[in-house]
Amino acid sequence: MLLELATPTRMLVTAEVDEVVAPGVEGYFGVLPGHAAFLTTLAPGEVVYRSGQQEHHLAVAGGFAEVRPERVIILADIGERASDIDVGRAEEAMKRAAERMKQIRGEAGYDEVRLDYVRAVTRLAVARKERGGA
Repeated sequence: MLLELATPTRMLVTAEVDEVVAPGVEGYFGVLPGHAAFLTTLAPGEVVYRSGQQEHHLAVAGGFAEVRPERVIILADIGERASDIDVGRAEEAMKRAAERMKQIRGEAGYDEVRLDYVRAVTRLAVARKERGGA
């Protein structure tokens, strides 16, 4: 099936794939060729796609996915290949978000900081998997 993953500024992936796993707002979902059609909102997380024995990992934050039996189209608010991720900056962002979470009292602001932390952790995981550091 065809996978197309785009952000507002660029096309990240156009490839024939055997499987796609993506972060939906209600949990991760997997797609194989011939899957029933559906549309879903994406959560921050990791998109994994497989072509043969080769797996690829991308970090996404928000957006939509449209699944059809022969195609998966992902329109991500933010999307990055592992090669685009600056590991040092991602580690710093994770540390900053963790520190901000410790300082929050009550619920005000927690969701935003938690989202920043999830994005940073996802970016690190994607970078390390693709670079063989997992």
